[in-house]
Amino acid sequence: MSQYIYGDVLDIGCGKKPYISLFSHARTYVGLELNTSDSKIYSKADFFYDGSVFPFPDNSFDCIVCNQVFEHVFNPSIFILEIKRVLKPHGQILITVPFVWDEHSQPYDFARYTSFGLSSILKENNFKIRFQFKTCPDISAFFQLLNSYIMKISENYIPFFRKFIIIFIVSVINIIGYILGFLLPDNPDFYLDQVILATNQKLT
Repeated sequence: MSQYIYGDVLDIGCGKKPYISLFSHARTYVGLELNTSDSKIYSKADFFYDGSVFPFPDNSFDCIVCNQVFEHVFNPSIFILEIKRVLKPHGQILITVPFVWDEHSQPYDFARYTSFGLSSILKENNFKIRFQFKTCPDISAFFQLLNSYIMKISENYIPFFRKFIIIFIVSVINIIGYILGFLLPDNPDFYLDQVILATNQKLT
């Protein structure tokens, strides 16, 4: 999906910018994070904001990337209006959000969105959805959740034992999940994440 992102790009909730290599074709790539003590220490953000107003003028960006962020937004209506304000007319936004996943980044995990819920929010704010799809809409989602459980409970294990678990247990579970996901029917109502590409239909 990165091929649809171009020009001046804003990555909202960029963290350590793990996806920057996917957007090497962009003219500029700007990272934005919430202004917290942890973000200032651990993130690679270029700008920080107060949780309400983005520190950019109107129509600043051609495209916006927002990976695994919406679930951490307490006021999505304000958030989407800020996205719309700084995104140029006909600009693109690429969004990923979890559907079935454990609570993370506590206490800043506020919501889970169905495919209908997130698309409705975008349409109500005059975005046109170009693509929307689900990841792991099959039995492999259960195996990913099992791995998440194992990784969570092993966080405080001694490093050698945890490494053993990752290599010999988590990797095997991944393989089994992949094989069964290929062999068994999909269930599009149960999935890990959803991905949406939408166009800002804001008038010039």
